Amino acid sequence: MSAAPVPREEDTPAELGPFRFVDVITASFVAVLLLSNIGSTKIVTAGPFQFDGGTILFPLSYIFGDILTEVYGFRRSRRVIWIGFFWMIVAAAFLALIDVLPPAPGFELAESFHLVLGQAPRIVTGSLLAFWCGEFANSIVLARLKVVTGGRWLWVRTIGSTLIGQAIDTAVFLTVAFLGVLPRELLIAVWISNYVFKVGIEVVLTPVTYAVVDGLKRAEDIDMYDTRTSFNPFHWSGS
Repeated sequence: MSAAPVPREEDTPAELGPFRFVDVITASFVAVLLLSNIGSTKIVTAGPFQFDGGTILFPLSYIFGDILTEVYGFRRSRRVIWIGFFWMIVAAAFLALIDVLPPAPGFELAESFHLVLGQAPRIVTGSLLAFWCGEFANSIVLARLKVVTGGRWLWVRTIGSTLIGQAIDTAVFLTVAFLGVLPRELLIAVWISNYVFKVGIEVVLTPVTYAVVDGLKRAEDIDMYDTRTSFNPFHWSGS
């Protein structure tokens, strides 16, 4: 039986040393973000909910964020959030470039491409701002709650941080992308639908989060506490 993970304070750059599974989590996190953005081009219906397709997968990004912060600390999570943010910008710029380039002779799907993947500037801006604000809020709240609770009640930290992060994410996106475009009543209805669904996914997958977090702490022999960490999103090194 493996030894219990060693609690550590995230206070020096050395604590960011190599771990076996960080690259897998980072790649999965970025993949979820990019796939969610593509899936968001279609509005779907699931029971009483109506939302963009990306909403089905996007809650996983918050679960990955919870796992990163809980196991490896806020500094590592901050780095991964910035990586995801960078590739979201690259993906948006790439699709915009392909959209404006003239189609080859005989290619008859240019209009379809534009309708599906040609992203309006307000939607792109809203998506980027919402992701940045929501993910950092989620990670900071979870890290602080971990210190306050002494590492107990993981479900309180994951669900509590998601309640705040997803509220900010959904509010920022809908405000930037659709305020003045959609009726206020519809905006509120969409906000509620998206928020309830996203938080619901977090709650349903809580047992999975527990299992992954416990397995990673033992495999990596680490359990980071952000007692002396700077929570400035733009702070890159030191405490």
